[in-house]
Amino acid sequence: MSEKRRDNRNRILREGEYQRTDGRYRYRYIDEYGKEKNVYSWRLDKNDPTPKGKKRELSLRVKEKQIQADLFDHIVTNGGNYTVVELVEKHVSLKTGVSHNTRAGYKTVINILNKEAFGKQRIDKVRLSDAKAWLIKLQQVDGRGYISIHSIRGVLRPAFQLAVDDDLIRKNPFGFELASVIVNDSVTRKAITRKQERELLKFIKEDKHFCRYYDAIFILFNTGLRISEFCWLTFSDIEFDQ
Repeated sequence: MSEKRRDNRNRILREGEYQRTDGRYRYRYIDEYGKEKNVYSWRLDKNDPTPKGKKRELSLRVKEKQIQADLFDHIVTNGGNYTVVELVEKHVSLKTGVSHNTRAGYKTVINILNKEAFGKQRIDKVRLSDAKAWLIKLQQVDGRGYISIHSIRGVLRPAFQLAVDDDLIRKNPFGFELASVIVNDSVTRKAITRKQERELLKFIKEDKHFCRYYDAIFILFNTGLRISEFCWLTFSDIEFDQ
């Protein structure tokens, strides 16, 4: 029987584990596509100290457990190597038939992500706290308003959900209520005052030509329906007893 491999602390190394001459540990495995991959760490076990001058990271065996769990659940390792901005671009490419304004909104979000370090982060590295911290930074440091950030999050949340559905990541880091993270500083704007509304309705009601539209305009004012929604209304849509 061949002698078991050991590290420089005389610990037995498992299959796929190896210690390099500089002391760094390596774990070699086969990914879901049959390709050989490697991960590294300066620590074999979670209780090992980090060598002086080296960045603290997960131990090799913690990384091994994550990789094995992902392979078992058919989760693509390393998030398919997608960055945040690449994921958003993929999500946007699948949104066909959207309006010009919606398409412009997507482009704005991509431009923002291209300028941000957050946009270059690998998607499997993004945690819930990272997502929240970035949105807080957009408001408190960059001075963006609540509505603007709401629109940005409105693109990122479904993009990350796509990654979850494609088994690239386990959880959506943007699955939280925005109002619980940043201050809603938006101001409610009134298109028309109550006095102006009354005067307009009075004019319409008394005008020979426009009086025929009074009921419709009254309903629009008091329900907030869009014109298209109002035009599609039928008697069956309305609960007259209520």
